Amino acid sequence: MRRSDSAWSVFGRVLAARARQIFDRAGQRITQRSLRIGVSARLFHPEAGAKGLRGKTLQYLEESIAHWVMSRDVLVFMIPTVGHQGMLHPSNIRLRDYAKHLDGLLLQGGADVSPQSYAEAATRPEWPGDRVRDMYELELLHEFVESGKPVLGVCRGCQLINVAFGGTLYQDIATDVPTAGVHVNEQYDQHRHAIHFPEGSTLANMFPGRREAIVNSIHHQAVNVLGRDLNIEAVSAEDGIIEAVRYRRAPFVVGVQWHPEFHRAGGAELLDCTPLLDTFLRVARETRF
Repeated sequence: MRRSDSAWSVFGRVLAARARQIFDRAGQRITQRSLRIGVSARLFHPEAGAKGLRGKTLQYLEESIAHWVMSRDVLVFMIPTVGHQGMLHPSNIRLRDYAKHLDGLLLQGGADVSPQSYAEAATRPEWPGDRVRDMYELELLHEFVESGKPVLGVCRGCQLINVAFGGTLYQDIATDVPTAGVHVNEQYDQHRHAIHFPEGSTLANMFPGRREAIVNSIHHQAVNVLGRDLNIEAVSAEDGIIEAVRYRRAPFVVGVQWHPEFHRAGGAELLDCTPLLDTFLRVARETRF
């Protein structure tokens, strides 16, 4: 204590020191806590005339996608749809609340994106897509982007990112691009093809020394017209079909057309996508403040 100090100045310094301690401890708790990653839900819609669970709306996630993220000691939360009229149990919770409290979003694969979501009509009755899921995931995506949180889209999730920024899709690659290679068959996640990372691709930076790789292929739809402010990150080596995109006006909004969560079980020759997951989680840590 200096002679010139008044009691008030000493009291002020004590308060400031205690405030710094509280702030430092709070910051330490935030940086040390486990990341919380939200995964969008797949939807099972009620079947007409069905009884039991088949007559209910189900929301679920595929086990492998959760385990892939959890492999880095991350907490995974499935994000349910919210705010629909006619709910049995109304709530004031909104999707923006999940974007506020979670550190990142993963859009998992599943049903086709509805052509209505990019202002087209279905060219075949069997390709109507899931408009209900589209509306839910598009809102979810935009809430996380506006919150500055990272987003990783897998398969359908990649297509949804393109649609979210004004792009369109091939409703069926075999029909719309007859010269394209086969991108889906009865082998499911065992079917594969080569991809190429174009010049300037950030994916190429994640996989140093790699300009091509082998990935699985489980999709009959794909990016057609590229959405605004999106970069092409990877293409099919055989036919040029877009295999990955990145939104350049955000720290990390990336979509990949393949299923990285299936790669380890698919064989050693498939691309090890751990760097993709680690980059997504690193950005989540950097932006969670």
